[in-house]
Amino acid sequence: MKSQEFINKLNAQNLNQILGEYPIAADFLANFRIEHISKDLPVPEAFNNINPEILEEFGLDSYELLQNLSLFLENLTETETSIHKISSITILGGVNKLKEPENISLTIYPGEVISIVGPTGSGKSRLLSDIECLAQGDTPTVREILINGEHIEEEERFQLDGKLVAELSQNMNFVMDLTVSQFLEMHAKSRLTTNAKEVIEKCFLCANQLAGEQFSKDTKVTQLSGGQSRALMISDTAYMSNSPIVLIDEIENAGIDRRKAITLLAKKEKIVFVSTHDPLLALSSDKRIVIKNGGIHKVIQTSDEEKESLTSIEQFDNILLRLRNNLRSGEIITKDLLTL
Repeated sequence: MKSQEFINKLNAQNLNQILGEYPIAADFLANFRIEHISKDLPVPEAFNNINPEILEEFGLDSYELLQNLSLFLENLTETETSIHKISSITILGGVNKLKEPENISLTIYPGEVISIVGPTGSGKSRLLSDIECLAQGDTPTVREILINGEHIEEEERFQLDGKLVAELSQNMNFVMDLTVSQFLEMHAKSRLTTNAKEVIEKCFLCANQLAGEQFSKDTKVTQLSGGQSRALMISDTAYMSNSPIVLIDEIENAGIDRRKAITLLAKKEKIVFVSTHDPLLALSSDKRIVIKNGGIHKVIQTSDEEKESLTSIEQFDNILLRLRNNLRSGEIITKDLLTL
């Protein structure tokens, strides 16, 4: 949307209407300490009623404030539009630690799950980092990441920074002392989520389904366990994040229903990369990238035979889960727990 179109929109609607459509505009008002102005008036009139001394502190008058709000909303919506246009990501190979070429060109589409496997220290996290920063031959691996088959210009790369990719690392540490409900409300607001109350409820219920231990909306996020934190962020990413690419580092140690989590993200048309040592996750993916000596050694399409073996792997996994639960609850481990 052009700047003039936004100006026309601001001229035609009152501030309450604008805040209803763009909740993040409340932060714009707060930044200028004018959050308490009348919101039932058309935006220009509401701005004209602001004490000029307040705006003079920021070197603005009411008209310039209107222009700034228009630009703020325009930039916000343009970025969101760019994100929604992502239809593929392509990894162009660089070199491994021995400077040998990777000779790879891999294109992934929304809804696909790609596992990244290899020994500890082989370079799995480096590949995730290359994807996260949209590498353009400027990282140690010299890999290039294309979006929709095209290289990313530096300006667009900067604009999309932190918005195109959502990363879920091994350690989720919250620093804000908010309740789960407040945390989800804050994210819904910042992401212009429509039907926010409904989406927040879905996020909360989903997180509790994924987590091994239930928690309430009043629980402080700083009090969540590692598994609960990861479950909350996965549900948040699935239902509220516009980021079309999700990077997950070793979800098997998170204490959550990992297969359900990956399936959820894929159903939301996310492109999912998961670094893992877990055969259950690796064989549940569409393809797996094998890392060796810091480089992409090969890409394997998951075969029908491998998919058929998942039933047996799940049975073994259920035995391990049963053992863990018994250990945690202080029960005695007996041989019958080892039966399929």
